[in-house]
Amino acid sequence: MFGITQYTQQGHIARAAMEATCFQTKAILDAMEKDSGHKLSELAVDGGMSNSDLCMQSQADITGIPVDRPVMRETTALGAAIVAGFAVDVWKEFKELKEINKEDRTIFKPQISPEDRDKMYKRWTKAVEMSKGWVDTDQPQ
Repeated sequence: MFGITQYTQQGHIARAAMEATCFQTKAILDAMEKDSGHKLSELAVDGGMSNSDLCMQSQADITGIPVDRPVMRETTALGAAIVAGFAVDVWKEFKELKEINKEDRTIFKPQISPEDRDKMYKRWTKAVEMSKGWVDTDQPQ
């Protein structure tokens, strides 16, 4: 972490870790867009971190795209249940699953300006760059 002072508290560290995850996701999405030539119109999320409204709103703000969170966020368990359903003939074809987990989704829309978003991301990438090179890999430990 970069910028810790004597006034840094546990909440600051937790927030920094959460925001770092969001910034890293943005970096990955930017690389994917550069490689593919396609920009995502929304980001579908699931799993543990998606339970946090703060994290999902931060992700939308940092990436600049809407974040789509389903009610059923544990998709690994959902996938296992779907496979079991196919095994016992609850479903016969994949098209029958089209509407599963589509109801009551929450969409987090970006709430900051593109200028503020760019400023935040540049500051984060600068902090990452400034944090590199502290360990001399040429010297034995």
